[in-house]
Amino acid sequence: MAAKILPVVKLATKVTIAGGALYIAVDSGLLGSSEQGSEALGKAKAAIPPAIEEWMKYFGLEAQLPTMPKIEFSPVEAWNSGVRTSISALSEAPTKAAGYTNQGLQYLKDLTK
Repeated sequence: MAAKILPVVKLATKVTIAGGALYIAVDSGLLGSSEQGSEALGKAKAAIPPAIEEWMKYFGLEAQLPTMPKIEFSPVEAWNSGVRTSISALSEAPTKAAGYTNQGLQYLKDLTK
């Protein structure tokens, strides 16, 4: 009987962890607009170093951590860059497909000679 319950418990644990992660992501604004994502990133940058120090004191580790690197990341610019890259790739796709087709045909012609 316990062998039948274990897979159910494992699945329930995985679903609970995934659901919790999704809830936290939505609640913190990570899945919202780019402005909400920027705010969430700023909150994380402000909250992580004190939390690490607190955990280090809790576990008795008094090692000095290196300073946090300055990360210049703007989700708005990253999103716009991704959209531009995708649209550029889609607009060049017919030309590149024709070029690759011609290269393939030329390769086949060279093989048959």
